[in-house]
Order: sequence, then C-alpha cells, then structure tokens
Amino acid sequence: MPHPDEPYYCSEQIPIPVELPDILKNFTKAAIRTQPSDLLTWSAKYFRCLAINQTPPVKERLEIPLATQKTDSGLTLGLIKVLHKQLGPKNVVQLAEIEEKWKGLNLPVEKLKIINQLGGFQQDVEWLKFIAISCSTISKDMTETMSKVCEILTADPPGANSRIKFEVFKDLYTFLVFQIEKSTSSKHVEEVCNYIKSEWANRQDGYVHPRNFYHPECPKLSQMV
Repeated sequence: MPHPDEPYYCSEQIPIPVELPDILKNFTKAAIRTQPSDLLTWSAKYFRCLAINQTPPVKERLEIPLATQKTDSGLTLGLIKVLHKQLGPKNVVQLAEIEEKWKGLNLPVEKLKIINQLGGFQQDVEWLKFIAISCSTISKDMTETMSKVCEILTADPPGANSRIKFEVFKDLYTFLVFQIEKSTSSKHVEEVCNYIKSEWANRQDGYVHPRNFYHPECPKLSQMV
C-alpha cells in the first residue's frame, strides 16, 4: 500500500511526451532485430546512445545463427556491422572505446582478447584492420573473410555488389595474409592484387567486389592448403 504521506498524482499531472509511442515502437523493432542476450544491459546502452546522440547498438536485420559458424562466440556479421556503424567514422579507435561498445552488445570479452591478439592491437587500433580480423574469426577461409569485409565496408545498398576501393582491399588483404597466415613472402599477394587490379579494378573505376575474387581465374586468396 502507498505510504499515507506519499502524494497522489492524476494523469493530468504526469506529462507524457508525444514522441513516446514512436520511441517505444522503434525500441521494440530494434530489440527484435538485434536479439540481445542480456536485454536489460542492451536496453540501457540503447537509450544511453539515443540520449547522447550516438548510434545505438542495433542490427540492420534479424540474423539466424549458422550451425557452421567457426566459433560459438556470439559474434556475427550483423554485430560487426553494428560496431562499424558506431565506430567506423574514425580511422583509429581507442581499445577502451571498442571494449565499451563490445560489452554493449553483450559479446564475451574473451573473444575481444582473441581478436586483439590475432591483430597485435594495442591501445590505438586501426579500425579497418580490426574489422578485417573480426571477419576472419567467423569465416572459413581468406576468400570468405574478404567477402565479409566488402559487405561491411561497402557504400552499396543491400543486395548490390558490395564494392570497395581496390586500395582498401589491397591494404586489408595484405595485412591479413601476413598477420593471420604468417606469410613471409609478398609474391603471392602481388600475384592476387595484380590480377584483381588489371582484370577488374581498372575497368570498374577503381572498385572491386566479391565476385571478382570468387572468379575461377582469380588466384586463390589464401596460401594455406
């Protein structure tokens, strides 16, 4: 029962913003698309981001988990896209800021540590390289990794070619070959990049997309058997 000294309020005394129904509707849609494992923590991050005019941790669409996923970390392409929407405008991101957004998506910190170890990341992280390493942890090979990188970084609409600049492809592909596959020779990287540039990028205004490196004539992106 209410305490006798507590004031009573009628509906006229409680102002309800006219935007509230739309806010709650958008929140519900965002929660359904994102499917957070900890709804309470995610909700707090969601409304905090709205309050300070930042991009909230929301997926673009609902994802169905794949049984073939390489790890059971909870990390998906959709969640990497969310992180990129939140942090992508920056070229270099503080590791502490990545960890904050990571926790906002209820992703395990151990997975973040693995990504940092694979990429050799310290306090100042080159963001696109972080994206590339993250994609490698949910892909079966280098070709799939670069395909995911294209899908995340492209400015093309969903369902289009997922084009990115050849220079971006070359930088991230080279980084992954030496960082993940521990290659000690640049010969194979040069062969792949020369093919893609001469056969595709030069004819596509300097852009490349996954169909180019999935082409049967393209040298295999991975040197690993």
